[in-house]
Amino acid sequence: MSRTRLALFGGTAVFYLAIVIAVLASTWLVLIDWKVMLFRPYQQWPELHAPLDYFVVLGQRGPTAVMVAAWLGWRSWRQHTLRPLLVLGTALLLLNVTVGAVKLGLGRLGPHYATQIGSAELFAGGDIFPSGHTANAVVTWGILSYLATTPRARRHLSALSAVVALGVGLTTVYLGTHWLSDVLLGWAAGLLILLGLPWCEPLIARAEVSILSARDRLRDRLREGPRERRRPAAPVLPVTPVLPAGGPLPAMQPQRADFPADEPAHEPAGRPGPVGVQPAGLHAGSIRATLSQPRTHAVLRSERTPVTPAGSRRPPRSRPVTGG
Repeated sequence: MSRTRLALFGGTAVFYLAIVIAVLASTWLVLIDWKVMLFRPYQQWPELHAPLDYFVVLGQRGPTAVMVAAWLGWRSWRQHTLRPLLVLGTALLLLNVTVGAVKLGLGRLGPHYATQIGSAELFAGGDIFPSGHTANAVVTWGILSYLATTPRARRHLSALSAVVALGVGLTTVYLGTHWLSDVLLGWAAGLLILLGLPWCEPLIARAEVSILSARDRLRDRLREGPRERRRPAAPVLPVTPVLPAGGPLPAMQPQRADFPADEPAHEPAGRPGPVGVQPAGLHAGSIRATLSQPRTHAVLRSERTPVTPAGSRRPPRSRPVTGG
């Protein structure tokens, strides 16, 4: 909030309170209201009645909110942000709360329902003070200048919104639906809302982040298939090895069959040993020398080719001795 905006906000608030006090005290402002009402402008210039009936619609909350929301919705889609629509919604919410509370609290009757000349017609069950058409015209069309992105556009839209708000307020006085003080307070009420919108910007930013996050979560859920959403994930259970009944298996140590030290100490009788393998009684120096020799691969005992002894163990077959 800049100093200029703060000064304008403070001056507008003082003006607002002055109008309310002047009406409550039935001062000269109430006398002016009655003079304008008795003058009956709609009877002085009846030819303006038909076009002004259409022009005053620019101050009605429903049609103006739809038109401005459509424009700001297109801007939100082009700029990929919800800020324009959220600013409009916040401004209209503040307008309904503040203006509606004062209307119901003061309960002033309109010119067509006045009962006593010179009276302020307060606390009589009415809902005319301040002018809702005027305040709505200030806020709804002023939002366009508030959200303008360039200084030139802001100047042009500010002038346009000021003309529309001024024309709508004076049109209600011409038609006899509002007192002049109602219009003055409506201008002040709408301007206070526009000047106070920067204080709502942090809340608007948080609301935008929350809405976009909820949209992303909903989109992710819709992209998932219905089966994936209904089917719970299967729990991963640890695999426990099944041990034999006698207890855990003993640790298996790899045996190297190509070294004499790994051979069993006792060979079965009648089984020839491998060719080139020293007896089991070989001393430690020979074992170290054998281990230090390079090996291309390990040959398992079961893969060895049995070697036939050098000579036949059977006695030579002799020819039978025959007689004669």
